[in-house]
Amino acid sequence: MPVVTIEMWEGRTPEQKKALVEAVTSAVAGAIGCPPEAVEVIIHEVPKVNWGIGGQIASEKFPQK
Repeated sequence: MPVVTIEMWEGRTPEQKKALVEAVTSAVAGAIGCPPEAVEVIIHEVPKVNWGIGGQIASEKFPQK
């Protein structure tokens, strides 16, 4: 069974996460020919203060997002 791990900034709504899980499941199942029920998606939400981009803390680089 394929397992997809997604790391992203925290703050998405439950509806957005549901849509993401559905889209990723469909894409993986279609690409490798497995049943959608076999695909697992794990979402890790990370605070922007714990994420670095180009030597900067994401909460400082993207304060409004």
